[in-house]
Amino acid sequence: MSVEYEPRATAVGEARREVRRQLEIWGLGEREDVVDTAELLVSELTTNALLHSESRFTLTMTAAHGVLRCEVADEGGGRPRVLDAGTEESGRGMFLVEALARRWGCHQDGPGTTVWFELDTCGCNGCGGR
Repeated sequence: MSVEYEPRATAVGEARREVRRQLEIWGLGEREDVVDTAELLVSELTTNALLHSESRFTLTMTAAHGVLRCEVADEGGGRPRVLDAGTEESGRGMFLVEALARRWGCHQDGPGTTVWFELDTCGCNGCGGR
């Protein structure tokens, strides 16, 4: 699944709703822990794309072999950094990704950047855990 969004404030909420809708289509809607975490982390990545690249961004999701992978690609060239979770109002997005995702990373796509994370979807003890 892949959806492109315009750089507007409503895009973050649209992306969150798309995550929930797609996970329900894939039969993962009953895994509230996965749905809630995926929505939160996609919200963080899409917010970063809006704030730092001010460009269109694309949300891509795949689910296979017990792993959900979400990617947010934008036209900006910056690389995310994990900051302390301190008391500031902003800057904790990548801290949450680091804390909650099975794995995460980023890569440059020409002038743009893709940031991705993976979550375990199988529910087995130790399956895909960190």
